[in-house]
Amino acid sequence: MRAWTAGAAAGAMTAFWGASAFAADLLGQPTPGAIDMQPGVTPLRHDAIFFHNVILLPIITAICLLVLGLILWIAIRYNKRANPVPAKFSHNTAIEIIWTVVPVLILMGISIFSFRLLFAYNDMPPAYMTIKATGYQWYWGFEYPDQKIGEFVSNILPEDEAKAKHVPYRLAATEPLVVPVNKVVRVLVTGADVIHAFAVPSFGIITDAVPGRVNETWFKVDRPGIYYGQCRELCGVDHAFMPIEVHAVSQAEFDAWVATKGGSPVGAKPAPAAVAPAAEGAATPAAATVPAAPAAPAPAAAAKPVSLPAPAAAPAAK
Repeated sequence: MRAWTAGAAAGAMTAFWGASAFAADLLGQPTPGAIDMQPGVTPLRHDAIFFHNVILLPIITAICLLVLGLILWIAIRYNKRANPVPAKFSHNTAIEIIWTVVPVLILMGISIFSFRLLFAYNDMPPAYMTIKATGYQWYWGFEYPDQKIGEFVSNILPEDEAKAKHVPYRLAATEPLVVPVNKVVRVLVTGADVIHAFAVPSFGIITDAVPGRVNETWFKVDRPGIYYGQCRELCGVDHAFMPIEVHAVSQAEFDAWVATKGGSPVGAKPAPAAVAPAAEGAATPAAATVPAAPAAPAPAAAAKPVSLPAPAAAPAAK
């Protein structure tokens, strides 16, 4: 009883501190001392956390407790002192059927939620915009083709600058990605030299960046904030120096950032913008046709000066 009481107290303390750590979790970056996953800010991350915490974790806990109970029961009930005469049988048909069928049923139940989550990852909604992420040794290159923003380089923020800005070193970047909230963003991921991996834990995404191949993933951030990720593939000696920093902002802030990069917001088509002034100009001449009528006498007035010098030119010729 004393051992069980100590174990229950330890479990209660673990649950208490775990709940405290969860309540104090930082958003978008690791929390020192935390035991749970980073909070999610995308539908995919919410579904992944639900799958882990509500489906997998209770099943794993129940199986571990069941196996532990069986081990303790066997060790106590069937040890040499309590059971000096061993049993003569070695098989039990009912038990063998149970331990074969029950795991199959458990796996079938898990597969329902697993396949649904896998389908959600690969069933991307219509994308508002596309970002191309290219992994290099050892930095990231980002491009916004929809906004006509060419590739720019994102390196790790130096330690002194990170400390001065009070941002996490080795997670903060010199050029962050900027995306609008509540918009579906498609990310095309590739590598230029070796295999890298584009991963942002708060988004619940990780996609390999393979040279010569373009993979894709997507996310939809549901709240503004700054979210950090890293390369998740062992890509060389500076693998730990490839951070990913994403700023999720409002649509107006995103459009302003696009303007600073010399791009154009999504939906601002150059062709319609050029046609609109032309339409206005076409309407203006229509209204100006009345003043254009006096332009006809203007050539006549110009013809009079031309006809007057003609007789004067004839005596000059004589």
